[in-house]
Amino acid sequence: MEPNCVQFLENKTILVTGVSGFLGKVLVERILRLQPNVKRLYTLVRASDKKSAEQRLHSEIFEKDLFKVLRMNVGDESLNALISEKVVPVPGDISLNNMGVNDSNLLQDMMQDIDFVFHSAANTRFDERYDIALGVNTFGAINVLNFAKKCVKPQLLLQVSTAYVCGERSGLIEEKPFAMGETLNSKNNVDINTEMRLVEQKMKQLIEQGCSEEETKKAMRDLGLKRAKLYGWPNTYVFTKSMGEMLLGHYRENMPIVIIRPTIITSTISDPFPGWIEGFKTVDSIFIAYGKGMLKCFLVDHKAVCDIIPVDMVVNAMIATAAEHSGDFRSHTIYHVGSSYRNPVMYNQIYKTMIRYFVESPLLGRNGKPIIAPNVTTLSTMAKFRVYTGLRYKLPIQILGLLCVIFPSQFGDKYEHHNRIFNKAMRLVKLYKPYALFKGIFDDRNLETLRIKNEAKEMNKLFGSNPKCIDWEDYLMNTHIHGLISHYTRSQEINYQRS
Repeated sequence: MEPNCVQFLENKTILVTGVSGFLGKVLVERILRLQPNVKRLYTLVRASDKKSAEQRLHSEIFEKDLFKVLRMNVGDESLNALISEKVVPVPGDISLNNMGVNDSNLLQDMMQDIDFVFHSAANTRFDERYDIALGVNTFGAINVLNFAKKCVKPQLLLQVSTAYVCGERSGLIEEKPFAMGETLNSKNNVDINTEMRLVEQKMKQLIEQGCSEEETKKAMRDLGLKRAKLYGWPNTYVFTKSMGEMLLGHYRENMPIVIIRPTIITSTISDPFPGWIEGFKTVDSIFIAYGKGMLKCFLVDHKAVCDIIPVDMVVNAMIATAAEHSGDFRSHTIYHVGSSYRNPVMYNQIYKTMIRYFVESPLLGRNGKPIIAPNVTTLSTMAKFRVYTGLRYKLPIQILGLLCVIFPSQFGDKYEHHNRIFNKAMRLVKLYKPYALFKGIFDDRNLETLRIKNEAKEMNKLFGSNPKCIDWEDYLMNTHIHGLISHYTRSQEINYQRS
């Protein structure tokens, strides 16, 4: 008997935003491979016209290795025919009304046909310009909701958020929706319209002052971080995602809503094949830097849990929860998708596995010889990190500063270069500190309840989302880091060819 989730997708018309992102690609592949009898798949892409959107879909999605299993199963010709028949490129922009869809005929067709909306588009930069982050992460959510409300037969809007909307809380974190205006530090409620007016006023002020593009970018980034911290969030990304959740909950009326809050999303564990990844996630940059011999120290609490979850498990949870709440007009349900509660992995275990991997499989340097990764100093508090970096890096910079005054022609450029690198590194450390030292554990009882319910229907094999089945050492050694290095090597080759 076919699992309900597969039947659920049959003959359905689905809109997916964020299809060019890591999660969006895996979702599209999963739907097409699992249920080729899906009626239609509208894919929203930032593009000026339909032709450009179609080109982006093919170059950024369907030509990727991710689709090699589907391509192998059905053949090039059949896959191209399937894409042509089922997938509709939609040029648009979620930060605009009607998601920026200007083709009135296309818009009408979408409103008539769409059953489900999977909204995964987001700007995930921690310190993005406040105007951009608000437009995409906050008002993008309400724009997608308003569009879904205009559809003739909408059965569900599923929004992908992030578990870290909780801020820097510790202990067990429950799956609770935000109330409109709720803040993390119990200060005055946040007024989202006031935030937008602040952005508009700041932009007007910067224009009147004749600020350069770089100055404007820095000012808007600083404003986002300042407003986030004012209300208890550590960065602009999680603050604007939280406000997006608030808007959905407040204005949903009778629209069924599911909000998926994944933790740190990593490479596929099994589906469509192990180890597929694109881009470098939070912990991945540390693996790469260590393998290249560039990592001297980093800020981390070895005893803390690193909540990572493979991307195919997140996609499985998205499809399973959508099937569960389809047409349930009471639904405003939050699902944590992570591993810290059921199968925690400590940073210490990740650290040891990383060392073992690069001892056994070192990267090669430009000279073709294996890179010997250095000993790394790990620091468990920000205070220790400041002392360490101050002694090792700030002092040489101060000496360079003195030499710059005495011998400006010889040392001026070096001082500016080193100081710029040091300041950039410290900025990144401050941005990632809340996650390197995070003390929270994400309760996932809603997803666990659904898993238990679905076990009786034999859905776990196809829709595995249970972190208990992950052998972390095996996954990290043989799947994740291996896949990450393969992706890194390919990207380096591409950049080399381009240059």
